[in-house]
Amino acid sequence: MEPQILEKLTLLAEGAKYDVSCSSSGVGRRNQGGLGSASSAGICHSWSRDGRCISLLKVLLSNHCVYDCAYCVNRRSNAIPRTAFEPRELAELTFSFYRRNYIEGLFLSSAVDGSPDQTAERMVESLRLLRREYSFGGYIHAKIIPGIDPVLVHQLGLLADRLSINLEVPSPEGLARLAPQKKPSAIFSPMRQITGTLMGQRSLSGPGTMFKNKPASPLASLGGGDSFFLPEEEGKKANFPSLTRQETFAPAGQTTQMMVGASGESDQQILLTSEKLYHTFLVKRVYFSAYVPLVDSPILPSLYSKPPLAREHRLYQADWLLRFYGFEASELFTDKETNLDPELDPKITWALRNIHHFPMEINKVTFEELLRIPGVGVQSALRIMNQRKVSHVQYEDLKRIGVVLKRAKFFLTCNGKYYGGRDVVPEYIRAQELKTAQGLLNEDKIRGRLIPPEDPQISWLQDNTTGLLRHSLFPELTGGTQ
Repeated sequence: MEPQILEKLTLLAEGAKYDVSCSSSGVGRRNQGGLGSASSAGICHSWSRDGRCISLLKVLLSNHCVYDCAYCVNRRSNAIPRTAFEPRELAELTFSFYRRNYIEGLFLSSAVDGSPDQTAERMVESLRLLRREYSFGGYIHAKIIPGIDPVLVHQLGLLADRLSINLEVPSPEGLARLAPQKKPSAIFSPMRQITGTLMGQRSLSGPGTMFKNKPASPLASLGGGDSFFLPEEEGKKANFPSLTRQETFAPAGQTTQMMVGASGESDQQILLTSEKLYHTFLVKRVYFSAYVPLVDSPILPSLYSKPPLAREHRLYQADWLLRFYGFEASELFTDKETNLDPELDPKITWALRNIHHFPMEINKVTFEELLRIPGVGVQSALRIMNQRKVSHVQYEDLKRIGVVLKRAKFFLTCNGKYYGGRDVVPEYIRAQELKTAQGLLNEDKIRGRLIPPEDPQISWLQDNTTGLLRHSLFPELTGGTQ
């Protein structure tokens, strides 16, 4: 690889780490007499629908930016080295990595270089070269720049497998404060177009299993409460490019991302916005990124504050409840408690608040009620329902079925018998669940000592001026391609 291209790759891969669609591997190996080498810059892991792990080249087309978003390391006012790939350089680099079996796909994003449309045109040219000239058939995820022309959104959708446009901040007030050049209408208009086009080609599958039969409304606004409201879009008829029979548009759908802890919103606000995105646009998934401060600003958390990784984890658990377990965001909070419990997962917290629903008789409740029992997952609930068609489920069967009895025993009865040890008392159950959670945490720590993680969630950098460990701007990306 030419030194100039390697330098560009290093800088632009570092800038691309701020999206949480997949996690960076950080593996670099030189050939020691065998076949093949690995490059750590920009190589990251994602997952296909069948669970297979694939490697993606995650990179920016350019880190030159005309925007000055307070939270972003690529913002206009930040003094960092700037560079950009030419479309052919990026296409050749991607194809070269693909031929050497380094990667199976590309995740392409970019700062706003010049204008949104100019940036998008160069992204389209890069992907066109890959698909048409190099006959690249691998996976491509393209990041949409807010405010680009609908024709460019359409062209990117024809070339990429998945599209995404980041909301970043879950409230209009936060967006106006941290990213004043980004307007809600510029974000939601491409989302609306993508959803409408997917509906037109009848390929809109939506998030999880709880939204499969719920129609989307691509012309609807995210209205109400503390979420976004777009009055200028209300009732406006969509006029987007149409597909021919031979064309396929973004077959893997669209995703989005929100930061956690940068703008002061509660977990309730974040999840209500996520829920409305699922209902309105049927986005495939909403990703959460714990904000790691590197910017000294009065409108951002202190440089020495810790990234809210535990909070990010609880939000992902709650998001799973929305997508696969039939929960609504409003059920997970009360008027006084607008943040998730940091000590227990949201499903247990909900059960303890609604203890009058428990214990549930495992042989009588509906499938939807089974999903509400802590320790019972979707697959174990399906197995219980199938077993009940043949005979009653016995308590001894539950572990084999996949139920986590350490949690579930406090919330169920089996053939009329309660196995929780004493009466259903929320305070006692909470104490026992905390012990269980601590035991699982200790197991993870022991496992971590025996098997060092290959893919740390955070890149730690040594700050030579203070002697303290500092984080990179965002986590090194969780989640995956479905």
